[in-house]
Amino acid sequence: MSSETIAGAIERVLSAYAELTELGEGIEDEWSYVNDLASAWRDRLEAVVAARGDTRIEPAADDAIERVIVEIGLITDPHRAIDWLSTFPQVTLLALGEAP
Repeated sequence: MSSETIAGAIERVLSAYAELTELGEGIEDEWSYVNDLASAWRDRLEAVVAARGDTRIEPAADDAIERVIVEIGLITDPHRAIDWLSTFPQVTLLALGEAP
């Protein structure tokens, strides 16, 4: 088991997600969509923290989450950021053994 908890992992995810959301907001015509989508996924991730936040995660899950955080950190295109606004939380949830 990792020393990382679900709450800690999701805290890192939400920080990276905020940057991804900000990038997606650069597409003015998609601003409402981006914020509605981001709000829904933040709520879902926060629900996992509320239910299982103190649970320790497996090292492989921690590694997967870190890898996806690094990957989305490389995104510079706002359209691609919007594509990842749904993908990133789903990958996170799957790594944590949750249904998207």
